[in-house]
Amino acid sequence: MQNFQTATPENDIAWMDDMEFARQMLAGINPTRIQCLQEFPPKGKHSVSTIKASDIENNLDGLSLIQVVITSSEAMEQWRIFILDHHDYLMPFVSRINANGVCAYASRTLLFLRSNATLKPLVIELSLPGFSRRTTSSRVFLPASQGTGAALWQFAKAHVTANDSAHHQLVSHWLHTHAVVEPFIIASRRQLSVMHPIHRLLHPHFKDTMHINALARNLLINAGGILEQTLFTGEISMELSSELYKEWRFNEQALPADLLKRRLALQNPAHPSGVELLFPDYPYGADGLEIWQAIKTWVTDFCTVFYKDDDSVRYDVEIQAWWSEIRNIGHGDKAHEQWWFNMTTISELVETLTTLIWIASALHASVNYGQHAYAGYPPNRPVQCQRFIPREGTPLFAEFLRDPDKFYVDMLPGRFQMTLGIALTEVLSRHTSDEVYLGCRPLNWTDNKEVKQKFKKFNDALQEIEKKIVQRNRNPELKNRCGPAKMPYKFLYPGTSNTRARGGLGAEGIPNSISL
Repeated sequence: MQNFQTATPENDIAWMDDMEFARQMLAGINPTRIQCLQEFPPKGKHSVSTIKASDIENNLDGLSLIQVVITSSEAMEQWRIFILDHHDYLMPFVSRINANGVCAYASRTLLFLRSNATLKPLVIELSLPGFSRRTTSSRVFLPASQGTGAALWQFAKAHVTANDSAHHQLVSHWLHTHAVVEPFIIASRRQLSVMHPIHRLLHPHFKDTMHINALARNLLINAGGILEQTLFTGEISMELSSELYKEWRFNEQALPADLLKRRLALQNPAHPSGVELLFPDYPYGADGLEIWQAIKTWVTDFCTVFYKDDDSVRYDVEIQAWWSEIRNIGHGDKAHEQWWFNMTTISELVETLTTLIWIASALHASVNYGQHAYAGYPPNRPVQCQRFIPREGTPLFAEFLRDPDKFYVDMLPGRFQMTLGIALTEVLSRHTSDEVYLGCRPLNWTDNKEVKQKFKKFNDALQEIEKKIVQRNRNPELKNRCGPAKMPYKFLYPGTSNTRARGGLGAEGIPNSISL
């Protein structure tokens, strides 16, 4: 396994390239986990990272560490170190996971934002629980392009990717889209009459979701189901997902709020969305903010047709009953948290509906339909590892030295898990043949001329966004749009004006709902 970092844009080992490894954190199928590092060294709930300044300070393109880790909001352009953090939430579970025959670490990956807006991996820290409850045993791996160091670095990246694969399926995909939307659907069916304007607005965004969630409970997330058989988290998969639900906040699923929380954007009232990306070549963020703003404009236009002032929201008994059920029953264990909207103003209603439509359409599309493209090739996104990284001086290290390539292949999941995982990604990445896309719905859904005009405006806005996405993907200056693997970022391509045949694998477009 030599020259991992010399993959060219046309070859078939681009997945080994460090730039591609980092780019997928911005434009892959889990682009919502990476965040700006706020303090160095990173601190966990019970321990401080073992990463030292000397591990990274010679790999910062001539800058000093103090220049790139700045907490002042006035120094936007100097926020240069990022972290993919799969440490704290995993550590309590690692011992139980490894007792089932897999080899898992909790991980932290630090990356540096280069002047061309690409990310350069700096260091990977892999941790196991120590002898006492509050101690850890950590190893630090640095980038290398040749020899033994390159092979060990590639192994470390595989373990990080396995962490990210489980987080993607259990949290970004299942929890943050399928699961959290379900109480909204149930409350809408129970509390909003079919003639209520908000029911009509939301109806296409709930298509098939309850059905697909029921299938998931029978096949995917059930005990002994496909996710338990494939992901390294095994039988604690749903326990882990439930634990991270404790951190969930609906208001933080609004894209601008999410970007601000992760410090991938700063507040800027001059921008339509109210935020400005830290760097423009963040494909999920750049495309997502335009989709978000188009949805919000449409929702605002729609709501102002039916709600003339805040009192009309406050005294809408159906809306108040709907919101009360969502908060107190659907998400009842979070009923007393202070971040819930009061639902007494038009702006609160608009923000709620925009966030809900965003989750059901664009957010789900961004984390679901690219699974076969990226996870369908297991070396690129292994879902578990069968071996720990060998330590020098051990028999395992000697085995590794004899044939690093074989050691890497043996570290990947077994044939059954890989085959099952590939089949799953292919099924989940297919668009249904009767899919209805964002900005598209039957013309007879309303007889209100003003609403039809506003919806046409929404459709037109999405078509303009499509053109911008095509232009961005063709811009060689935006290196994260395609990357070494030459895979243009299309997961947030609306597909509103798409004339390609609908349905199937590789179809383009943002479906209105979580239908698969």
